Amino acid sequence: MRYLALIALFPAAPAAAQVATVPEPSNLALFGLGVAGLIIGRYAAKRSGD
Repeated sequence: MRYLALIALFPAAPAAAQVATVPEPSNLALFGLGVAGLIIGRYAAKRSGD
């Protein structure tokens, strides 16, 4: 009897699936190389300025 009340309170509804976009590994690698290039460039500029 207890479960019948729960079914009445929460009728079955179709669940909406949410799809998360996952970046491709090549995009992630390209982004990482860009960040590494910026860091190395700043380090080289600081070193040559001293």
